[in-house]
Amino acid sequence: MRGNSILNKAKHSDNTDEWYTDYKTVESEVNRYGEQFEGKIVICNSDDPFESAFSKYFLKNFNRLKLKKLICTSYRFSKIQEIANYKNELDVEQGYGMIVDSVPCLLEEENEEKLIDYLKNNAKIFKLKCNGDFRSKECIGYLKESDIVVTNPPFSMFSEMFSLLVKYKKKYLIIGNQNALLYKEIFPYIKNNLAWVGYHFGDMAFKVPSDTPPKKTRFWIDETGQKWRSLGNAMWLTNLRVDKKNAKLTLNNRYNPAMYPKYDNFDGIHVSRVADIPYDYEGIMGVPLTYIKYHNENEFEIVGEANHGSDNEYDLFKPIVNGKEVFKRILIRRRKIN
Repeated sequence: MRGNSILNKAKHSDNTDEWYTDYKTVESEVNRYGEQFEGKIVICNSDDPFESAFSKYFLKNFNRLKLKKLICTSYRFSKIQEIANYKNELDVEQGYGMIVDSVPCLLEEENEEKLIDYLKNNAKIFKLKCNGDFRSKECIGYLKESDIVVTNPPFSMFSEMFSLLVKYKKKYLIIGNQNALLYKEIFPYIKNNLAWVGYHFGDMAFKVPSDTPPKKTRFWIDETGQKWRSLGNAMWLTNLRVDKKNAKLTLNNRYNPAMYPKYDNFDGIHVSRVADIPYDYEGIMGVPLTYIKYHNENEFEIVGEANHGSDNEYDLFKPIVNGKEVFKRILIRRRKIN
């Protein structure tokens, strides 16, 4: 299947397909959606049932969230399986799955090893028929059964994951790179308010494989010997309900032509920082991607994007100011107040 070469080359240090989400990262975000999980079937379809932080979170919070069922599927022999407690028993050619429809309350308080032992001994964890690729027929079958998808998909396959979720009309909460907001498969949903970012938008830490070489920045080793990398432009993308009342954008700048240059090839002004958006300008403004964290459709309309100028129908031009190409922008316009 196309794309498997990406997964098989994940040992390379800069391949974010093998960056694993920390439990605290999952907990701090997913806790905010509480009642939206009640009575739902959750699938984590890029997650090793032995070690994934997503798997552990939903197992430990199964009863509190009042889940109906939890499904996890993982790609064959991921790096996280390499360090798992049961590594000597794993078949490296097949993916693993887990289906849980109940968790004894006492086990939620036990350590992770006892919880895994219970699941394994009660045949909750099993070999998949395929290699566990989320695009396979077997894994799509589990996807169809689910209500909400929560996972950190391989970043190189983020668009494919998103397109699959849209195709099968699923609710989702997934981790990606902020640059994905302007992907041709995703931006139309951002523009039309069918997808938006979650609560955590920015710096995010990930566990990385033991063979990851040291880096000068955004790399460290903790007291257990676990290696870590971080991204400053990570995000949660979702279509679950998000309360943005604490993310209100306060604007203090008046429009000044000297401060806001116009694009060479488009009738719009360039805004360097979100905080500098002028509150009194009524034309189109090119703003940083981080604006999306504060977007309020009642105040501003997302007109399009300034990226390549040809990526999709909403990619209106390549942003150039005074002959110099600048970084991609989201294009917004203040809504008129009646």
